[in-house]
Amino acid sequence: MPPILLHALIVVVTTYVSVLVLSMFLTYAARILGERATRAPLLDLWVALMTWVPWVIAGWRFGWIGWPAAIVGQMGALYSWCFIHEQMNKQALNGPRIVKFINRRIGRLHNHLALWVTLVALPAFWSIRFAEMFVYWTLPLLLKFPKYKQSEWINVSRQKFDGLIGHDLIWCLYCDWMTGVYSLGAEMLRNVESFWCPIRFYDGKKCDNCKIDFPDIEGGWVNRDGTMADVEKVMEEKYGGEGDRAWFGHPVRLTVKGQDVPKQRE
Repeated sequence: MPPILLHALIVVVTTYVSVLVLSMFLTYAARILGERATRAPLLDLWVALMTWVPWVIAGWRFGWIGWPAAIVGQMGALYSWCFIHEQMNKQALNGPRIVKFINRRIGRLHNHLALWVTLVALPAFWSIRFAEMFVYWTLPLLLKFPKYKQSEWINVSRQKFDGLIGHDLIWCLYCDWMTGVYSLGAEMLRNVESFWCPIRFYDGKKCDNCKIDFPDIEGGWVNRDGTMADVEKVMEEKYGGEGDRAWFGHPVRLTVKGQDVPKQRE
């Protein structure tokens, strides 16, 4: 066997075994480690070990062939875990399921191809996650932006939903994770936008489209026909005090050294 094929085979097998074993462990991790296993920072470790870590190790050890070989191993582990988990939950397997409905509506091939296409976004979500972990912390330090307890955003819980198994469960957990990543990133970006650029867009359609993710568009940003004096007035009003410099509608909590201060009873 040519060395390159041997290397690819080694990567496929080792990745398949390691990811499958980790997946089976994580299936019951909450029972062993408690709820903290389903929240950041431990959740970041699990997702990394099952996604980009095998790519890095395989590429470092075996060169370019390691990356696609690792992906093949991961795909095999994914399908194997789905099969095992579904066989362990026969009653739910034979009941109503998301995958059955979508397969009926659009076809099995289209459904599965579309799911794999969504994985192309995985590196983008990881880049957002890295920024949340390693970049944003500087802004509360430098600008008094609000701090966030990231485990309140980066966590998974759909494994608790009765009857959600195998194929449906793994993809729902993927959505569970990336929804938290996206939401936390959007929350952080709201602070950036309202602090540095509190001016409405000239494109009215863009304002309408973006106001869901950036409520300050309607809640305080200066109109496009305003002046820089208006901008400075808004900034003085919103950021002239001593509290956290959060986006305008942010429910800022009273804290002392980063700890919540209980509300006093009236």
